[in-house]
Amino acid sequence: MYLIKFIQRSLLIGSFAVIATIPAWCQTTQATPVSPEPPNKPRNARTEPDTAFKRWLNQDAVYIITPSERKAFELLKTDQERENFIDTFWRIRDPDPETEVNEYREAYYERMAYVNEHFSSGIPGWKTDRGRIYLMWGKPDSIESHPSGGSYDRPSYEGGGSTTTYPFETWFYRHMDGPGDGVEIEFVDPTGTGEYRLARSPDEKNALAAGSGLGRTTDRSGDSSGYQRQQDTPLAWIARLSRLDSPPTAKFTDLFRVSTDGPVIDNAPLSADVRVDFFKQSDERVITAFTIQADNKDLTFDTTGGVAKATMNVFGRITAVSNKRGGIFEDSVASTSTVPELTDARSRRSIYQKTVALPPGIYKIEVIVRDLVSGNRGYVSVGFTVPKYDAETLSASSLILASTLRSSTASDTGTQFVIGETKVVPNLGGVYQQGQDIGIYLQVYNTQVDQTTLRPAVDVDYVLTKDGKEVRRQAEDWKGLSDSGQRLTLAKILSSNGLVPGEYQVKVLIHDRVRDTTIESKGNFELIK
Repeated sequence: MYLIKFIQRSLLIGSFAVIATIPAWCQTTQATPVSPEPPNKPRNARTEPDTAFKRWLNQDAVYIITPSERKAFELLKTDQERENFIDTFWRIRDPDPETEVNEYREAYYERMAYVNEHFSSGIPGWKTDRGRIYLMWGKPDSIESHPSGGSYDRPSYEGGGSTTTYPFETWFYRHMDGPGDGVEIEFVDPTGTGEYRLARSPDEKNALAAGSGLGRTTDRSGDSSGYQRQQDTPLAWIARLSRLDSPPTAKFTDLFRVSTDGPVIDNAPLSADVRVDFFKQSDERVITAFTIQADNKDLTFDTTGGVAKATMNVFGRITAVSNKRGGIFEDSVASTSTVPELTDARSRRSIYQKTVALPPGIYKIEVIVRDLVSGNRGYVSVGFTVPKYDAETLSASSLILASTLRSSTASDTGTQFVIGETKVVPNLGGVYQQGQDIGIYLQVYNTQVDQTTLRPAVDVDYVLTKDGKEVRRQAEDWKGLSDSGQRLTLAKILSSNGLVPGEYQVKVLIHDRVRDTTIESKGNFELIK
């Protein structure tokens, strides 16, 4: 009897428990809460991000996010804000925003998969030193591996002789944005577990170094410091490790801001000049040279060790009228001087040139220059038309008035301002000092050849005018001309001696005697005292 009542009472209590746990959405009610007005609706804020966002911050992007970016992310309150931040984070690192794929992000996650597969050693690969460097800086250009350690013959820059080492690897990067050029990084596995650690000194791989000096003296005579490279000195080693620990600088951030926010406006804008020149490459392609210049007086010089240095970053994006991308480039140009010469250095200009082969058409180039020290920036947008050079018509390239004009040498190979076999540095301002030579560079296409002399049947005259009046005329003496197929190069130095200060125009008249056709190219310059 008591057992039956106990069971009945238990069932009754259980039924109340079930009713109490029925979700609210299953219960019928007539009361409906009033939603707040949209302007007063509270934000759906989370003081703590979801696990996915924590993982992104502390694993995915842990090595490449800058301290300021991390601080900004940690201040965000909603998941929507965090999603927008992550989207922007990857976009400002995208080397080609015109494509649908973010090449940087794709490559980064490929690195993540690689390090987790190849560098894991009791801990995930991304947590290892090799994984960290690989994620931050990418695949090294070469790897010297000593997986078993043992006997090791030192190169001369390590002092020579032989010793015994732990397993180690030396990674070599030709260039790293920040650490610099020709960077060597050593990883050592002193425990033999496969977890290679970033070496903090050149001797860390030396298994005998823990003994009584054996690691530094085995089979060597004299002081080893005389054999060291500068990059192996303790101070250089520490400085390199410090730079390796800093996240790589995000590229194209300024271009991204132009894309999303419009032109850059700063309290102290940096002015820049942009010039576009054209040279025929083929019937379908034209070499387009973009020359960008800023006054050094607008740049900030940072003095270290008696050397003053100003660095200007240059960002450029070329877009066709159809919004099809024509190319993106980023580079820097530095101006250095000693402290006594700083005044003279400030009076000069920093100049940069980028050449791109483009098909004929209408384009726009957006250029941003940024002073690395002050952060001041300037924005320039220039529209231009790449000409179509007819295969049969007498025509000419852009006329360049140059501040430097000379034959190129072997040391000029691969450098800027080289056109064919000539070093041509444009004078963007067109201002020359009285007594300074005026360089004139021009290419002429589709000239006819005199069959009796096998020379171009062309007459060339250089005419200087001032206030519309001719002040000097000089015929080409054919020196410095080079006939390469259908291309004739004119590289002329005009002396300004005898000319009074003022504004001038130079005309280059090219007359094809076979066709009896004349074309004219002209440019303006100013002569000052």
